[in-house]
Amino acid sequence: MAHADLVFTGGAYGGRVFCADSSRGRADSVAVRGGRIVALGAEATALIGPDTEVIDLDGRLLIPGFQDAHVHPLWGGLDLLRCDLSDLSTADAYLERIRGYAQANPGDDWILGGGWQMSAFPGGTPTAAALDAVVADRPAFLPNRDGHGAWVNSRALQLAGVTRDTPDPADGRIERDADGNPTGTLHEGAMTLVNRLLPEEPHERLREALAVGQAYLHSFGITAWQDAIVGTQYSDAGDPLPVYIAADAAGELTGRVVGSLWWDRTRGLEQIDDLVARRESARGGRFAATSIKIMQDGVAENFTASMLEPYCDGHGHPTENAGISFVEPEILNEAAARLDALGFTLHFHAIGDRAVRECLDAVESALRRNGPRGNPHHISHIQVVHPDDVPRFRRLGVTANMQMLWAALEPQMVDLTLPFLGEARSSWQYPFGDLLRAGAALAAGSDWSVSTPDPMAAIHTAVNRRSAPSEWEGDYPAFLPEQAIDLGTALQAYTAGSARVNSLPETGTIRVGMLADLALLDRDPFDGPIDEIGDTRVIGTWVEGKRVYEG
Repeated sequence: MAHADLVFTGGAYGGRVFCADSSRGRADSVAVRGGRIVALGAEATALIGPDTEVIDLDGRLLIPGFQDAHVHPLWGGLDLLRCDLSDLSTADAYLERIRGYAQANPGDDWILGGGWQMSAFPGGTPTAAALDAVVADRPAFLPNRDGHGAWVNSRALQLAGVTRDTPDPADGRIERDADGNPTGTLHEGAMTLVNRLLPEEPHERLREALAVGQAYLHSFGITAWQDAIVGTQYSDAGDPLPVYIAADAAGELTGRVVGSLWWDRTRGLEQIDDLVARRESARGGRFAATSIKIMQDGVAENFTASMLEPYCDGHGHPTENAGISFVEPEILNEAAARLDALGFTLHFHAIGDRAVRECLDAVESALRRNGPRGNPHHISHIQVVHPDDVPRFRRLGVTANMQMLWAALEPQMVDLTLPFLGEARSSWQYPFGDLLRAGAALAAGSDWSVSTPDPMAAIHTAVNRRSAPSEWEGDYPAFLPEQAIDLGTALQAYTAGSARVNSLPETGTIRVGMLADLALLDRDPFDGPIDEIGDTRVIGTWVEGKRVYEG
């Protein structure tokens, strides 16, 4: 009998393997040969030979590799190479970082980077005047952490020709003063007024960014992911598609990647043929562009999330603004039906309750026309879900793709969201518990570089409805604690659940015959208090039995 290449053993502490299967089974040993799991339990230890690498779990927990079902690793890697603001939290700290970066990079034609928090600025909107004080000689373009707004300086506005007479685009808004003059923040589609001018990043720079982003994800135990925007319309970084194709062909992809091809909301159904051609150009290896990303609305903090009823003015009075649905429902329904028939997975962005309903309606329209085809359609973010729509997820077979980290009280939620949603809608936010009780399938993702890609920080929030220690921004109570989910459910969503929406059936669980994509945690979080889950760290990551990260 052939020996195993790699065996994880429970040692004196017994079973420390979370299999993430339907029964949430445990094992005490796992054997790997030829990149696959070949045995569990006593049969695994029997395969130890003279050349077998043996890892004693020693009370730590082995799990299937995490899979991030909504992430932007190329952009995240590029942010790490540029003026990265994501580890800071105050306006003064941002300005000092930007000043230092500009001084250290005098040859850059543009100052690029980003990752600032809206809560650091009054009303969530920084000004060009503040940015001019640290960099006035060159244009600056700095998207915020969620990617739905950008901070620009006066030089950038001047180059773009943005003045008080520039109209707001249909899918965005220019922040203005009382006289109508642009103040330096561009929301949603208004960002394109400036970012269309940005210099194109060289291909090799993007390959470097992907390598940096991939390594960063592996450090959190992530072995597969869905890149949530593969296209040119929403980023200055260029199109990730040729970058992934080249990296895959060169054997540089150590993770498995599903690309979500961007649905261009400035076009219509005529783009479907182009999307099919792009999918066909990217088959084989560890990358496949089999998903379509449809961004149906914006975000609540800048009032572009699409709501069934108008936003409040902060004092409980209704306004006339109910946000923006980027794709007209009639077109959305027709697109969903055609794309579903072509075998694409639909990956929706929906923050507001109207956007969530429109996306569910679109899937219902596709099912009515095509019948069930098994495509794992999913809706990401699901911040505000009307209670009437919660049971529709299970009924329509739509997976709820949770960004668990956001389901907590913190300054952005308290100052820029709750006052403008009102009491009723505020109580409908991130209804993970209700979705679970209604039988919805759950998956999980981070939206990095919007927020940390650390799955254990996100899982901590899902279980506690409070931020993990690493994300602490103030002493707040649990946010809608009745919507908490248990640790096993959260882990399963981030492994088997995301494997399902990523269409990677040979991954996501620890069973004989599955690919050996694994992560080793530094403890068993089931054994400790739930308020310490977020302290858990990853100390090893394997893809097909080959170590891609060692902590």
